[in-house]
Amino acid sequence: MPAATADVLTLPRLSAAADARPRTVRSVTTAPMGLEGEGFPVHRAFAGVHPSDLDPFIHMDQMGEVEYGAGEPKGTPWHPHRGFETFTYLIDGQFVHQDSNGGGGMILDGGTQYMTAGDGILHIETPPEALVESGGLFHGVQLWINLPRDKKRIAPQYQDLQGLDSSMLTTADGGALVRILAGEVDGHAGPGISHTPLAITHITIAPGARADIPWRADFNALAYVLSGSGTVGAERRPIRSGQLALLGAGDTVLLQADAQQESRHPSLEVVLIGGVPLREPVVQYGPFVMSTQAEIVEAFEDYQAGRLGIVPADAIQPHRPGQ
Repeated sequence: MPAATADVLTLPRLSAAADARPRTVRSVTTAPMGLEGEGFPVHRAFAGVHPSDLDPFIHMDQMGEVEYGAGEPKGTPWHPHRGFETFTYLIDGQFVHQDSNGGGGMILDGGTQYMTAGDGILHIETPPEALVESGGLFHGVQLWINLPRDKKRIAPQYQDLQGLDSSMLTTADGGALVRILAGEVDGHAGPGISHTPLAITHITIAPGARADIPWRADFNALAYVLSGSGTVGAERRPIRSGQLALLGAGDTVLLQADAQQESRHPSLEVVLIGGVPLREPVVQYGPFVMSTQAEIVEAFEDYQAGRLGIVPADAIQPHRPGQ
């Protein structure tokens, strides 16, 4: 897991207030497996959690972790979106992005991209030809973030945010590395522009170490374990790879890694996210997230009429070995 790293001895320290209230755990759910795009494996991180507890987030997949053989890597073909934003974080591997609004680029190890679908966009995310031919390790996260009702039809936007742009912090004893991928934590801002207040982080905790993460009281808090095992919350609820903890009210999120971790994943790796709930109606159907059923119907009609954009003349396409 070579996502952006740093010497923790040189990083700023997180500091929770002495009277901070640690959050307790409301639920722990286990992500089922599924297939996405052209057939790459994912864990559906939010399965079993009520949508009102996820707000402002809609959907999250852990993509992989999978070791592909030569010719096996897969991505997504061209497809539409409207009404929300996608945040893609690639831990291992490479993805090429292109969209109908002119955005695009290569997402590398530790890199992120922020795509505002807004009024409508077509895009593709696919591994580059060389990686398809060679195979290799692929692992990442894609998060869907709702847009407020008054911003669902804003102009599309693409932000290419590579790994070195993320802010990195550590805990008081240096036992954890906290990457701020987007938003703000404890006064430290990550890269990119979001349309609703939020924080997206990737936390690596050494065996036996504890992380006490200051967390805005008006944010919800969702902790998903990418790999490893440990505990979460004030009551130290056990949690392991592929599980999501929904936390209650408070000022900090407590995470602790078990002293013994498996050799393939030597640390506890957690994606901790939160934001200010929009508390607005949400209607989702496939690639569209709107406020009413009528708006979903309109999105399909606009897509079929070509009003969400067109595939560029120089469009990249999924690489098919041997074709």
